[in-house]
Amino acid sequence: QVQVAESGGGSVQAGGSLTLSCATSERPLSSFAVGWFRQAPGKEREFVAATSWSGLSSYYADSVKGRFTVSRDNAKNTVLLQMNSLKPEDTAVYYCAASDDPTAGLYEYEYWGQGTQVIVSS
Repeated sequence: QVQVAESGGGSVQAGGSLTLSCATSERPLSSFAVGWFRQAPGKEREFVAATSWSGLSSYYADSVKGRFTVSRDNAKNTVLLQMNSLKPEDTAVYYCAASDDPTAGLYEYEYWGQGTQVIVSS
């Protein structure tokens, strides 16, 4: 079973920045499409961002466009989510998800991490 793990969560003041990292236990992430999701307390999980296998294409939810950037670091076998200009409403548990199904859609992932907490204070 493929294992996915996120790291880099923490607390930050509004307007600050934080970078999350995603990695897999065995196979390289270059073999996967990778997406980021988040779930705030009392709310349903929502899509945040995603990167194609090549890393040349990225997709973002309207709420984070212009502030978040997803990228690949193949040398370190990681996918990063750089979060800038953070707002209190960005507070949530962030999840990394991966798919090795070439037919899967943008929002379809088979493997999920346990999540990492991000808290943005006003």
